[in-house]
Amino acid sequence: MSAQKIALAQINPLLGDLSGNAQLIHKAALDAYSQGAKLVITPELSLTGYPPEDLLLRPAFIEAAEQELALLMQQLAPHADLTVIVGHPKKTSAGLQNYASVLRGGKVIAAYAKQELPNHEVFDEVRYFVPGNQACVFECEGIRYGLILCEDAWHTGPATQAHAAGAQVLLVPNASPYHLKKETLRIEVLRQHIALTKMPLVYVNPVGGQDELVFDGGSFALNSLGKVVMAMPQFEVGLGIVGMDASGQLEKGLITPPQSVEAQAYQALVLGVRDYVNKNRFPGVIIGLSGGVDSALVLAIAVDALGADKVRAVMMASRYTADISWIDARELAQNLGVQYDEIPISGPVDALEESLAEQFKGLKLDATEENIQARVRGTLLMALSNKTGRLVLTTGNKSEMAVGYCTLYGDMAGGFAVIKDIAKTLVYRLCAYRNQIAPVIPERILTRAPSAELRPDQTDQDSLPSYEVLDGIVERYMEQNQSIAQIIAAGYDPESVEKVTRLIKLNEYKRRQAPPGVRVTTRAFGRDWRYPITSQFRA
Repeated sequence: MSAQKIALAQINPLLGDLSGNAQLIHKAALDAYSQGAKLVITPELSLTGYPPEDLLLRPAFIEAAEQELALLMQQLAPHADLTVIVGHPKKTSAGLQNYASVLRGGKVIAAYAKQELPNHEVFDEVRYFVPGNQACVFECEGIRYGLILCEDAWHTGPATQAHAAGAQVLLVPNASPYHLKKETLRIEVLRQHIALTKMPLVYVNPVGGQDELVFDGGSFALNSLGKVVMAMPQFEVGLGIVGMDASGQLEKGLITPPQSVEAQAYQALVLGVRDYVNKNRFPGVIIGLSGGVDSALVLAIAVDALGADKVRAVMMASRYTADISWIDARELAQNLGVQYDEIPISGPVDALEESLAEQFKGLKLDATEENIQARVRGTLLMALSNKTGRLVLTTGNKSEMAVGYCTLYGDMAGGFAVIKDIAKTLVYRLCAYRNQIAPVIPERILTRAPSAELRPDQTDQDSLPSYEVLDGIVERYMEQNQSIAQIIAAGYDPESVEKVTRLIKLNEYKRRQAPPGVRVTTRAFGRDWRYPITSQFRA
């Protein structure tokens, strides 16, 4: 028999919904209590949601959080032996701090202010918070627990400080956004602290989409040897229980097996779409279907996220649209059971070209005419969005966004860019993964040469390197921050490297105007890519 049980509340807070988040915490605490757990851990800033960004600069927001915390304490007070850890911002004598309060019997019995404030990648906590410097150790059922927060666990100081203050077990509430292979990285880092202090560790992470970020859950517990003794599923809300014996050693519980990279990325995209659409109360989505692989993947994700009844697909063919694109688009929509419409664009395109005929007289055909087609499609989709209230999901991938193979106010027109952080090569892998679950994407979509179909016999590789080469250069230059010399030394053609890196620089102005989308890599265009549009520097 376990001496006690610790509950990990892997919840999905809605940022700014203070009363709703308090209800989630309260329900999780009572569920845990009914299962015999007397200690419940919720994620970092669980009361407000993460990251609150400039809401933290509003005094009314901080005051509302304090009031909601007081109400939550009153609700939990009747269970006098129940201890609940809640994350929230708090104004202290030092300034605004990223705080965690330990609640029991209607009181705050202990509290901790985060010491290591992240200011890298997507994080900007130095803008809002001042760091703490004190250890937090409290007792629950005879065991002394040390409490640290998220980024604290990636540094040696806070954990060793808690151990020196008498902690036997380390508790780590987090708000750790997902990127590919993040779950492995977390465990590797935290094992280093266990090797130093020999303390067992309990790690709690939320689930959910918040604008561009996705939180994957994956909460876990490590014993004093650094072995995983309990692991919760990724991308699922839930309550995990880990047992502890009388000596303070964690007991083995349920361990969810790891998933493939493709399964994780797909679930991250589904969760990101579901929460962006539902948390912002859109009635559904609209997708421009082309018969190509990108829109096929976005359509499958949308259906899995929202249900077919909330998804509408629109095929907008031009004079250059191949017959197989019509056929494949119809089959895909039928397979997924969505509303499907066909709107030809030849009429409006001809009308625009006729209106511009005098101004374009004597000038050669170029990308201008191609962009007119894309912008007619964008206008039609946005008109349908205005009329129905549904959100337009754009279908551009990371490879295209990197080099500007996209049209402002055309295929970039919309409200949420689902696969903006998914390289083209990964797009194909995700389609294959989805077809393993059920074969909904026609095979020809995956095998034919990709094309924008904006001029006769066009393919993407007319103006771009192969996607294997393009994606490799983008990953090394943009995600890993490698120099041009390093990329060439890795075996890439110098001309291709020069072209791709030049295009990345030139097309920053487009990406600044792109809609937000799900981040799944270590560096996405958006929050953690902050390059100037106007710059003369070239490496």
